[in-house]
Amino acid sequence: MTEVPSPDLRIGDNDRESALKALGEHLSAGRLDLDEYGDRSAKVTAARTRRDLAELFADLPEPHPVFEQPRQAKAVEKKPDRPPRQWSDRPLPQRVAAAAVPFLWVAAIVLAFATSTWWWVAMPFVFTAAASNFWGSDWEKHRHGAHGRRDRRR
Repeated sequence: MTEVPSPDLRIGDNDRESALKALGEHLSAGRLDLDEYGDRSAKVTAARTRRDLAELFADLPEPHPVFEQPRQAKAVEKKPDRPPRQWSDRPLPQRVAAAAVPFLWVAAIVLAFATSTWWWVAMPFVFTAAASNFWGSDWEKHRHGAHGRRDRRR
C-alpha cells in the first residue's frame, strides 16, 4: 500500500466521492463482489480521516482515492472600523420621504374607512416602492457597509 500523506487529516466530500469512484472501478473489474462493495461503501461514508479510507484499499491495487491537498488558511484582512452612517448624513429628500411613510399609513387607513374604498391602502406601498427605487441602492449600500453583502455577490 502506498503511504498516505497526513493520514490523520480529516476528509471531505470530494475525498469520499473519489473513494466511492475507486470502489466502483474495483467492483466493475471483479475484484469486489456486490456485498463487499456495499460494506466498503458504507465504511467510506462513515470515514472521518484519510487513514480510515486508506485502510479500505489496503488489499486492493490501484486505483485508490485521490486526496485533496489541504489549503492554507488565508490571513483575514481586518477592515478599519468606521462609525455607522448617521441618519443626518442622508440627503434631505430621502429623510423627508422616509418620515412621510408612517403619515401615509395613517392617512391611507383614515381615507379607506372614510370613503369605504380599500385602494387607499395601496398608497403607502406605491410611495415606498417609488422612494426605494429612487434611493434604495444608496440605502442598501450604506446599510451593509461600503462593500455590503449585496456587493460581494456580484
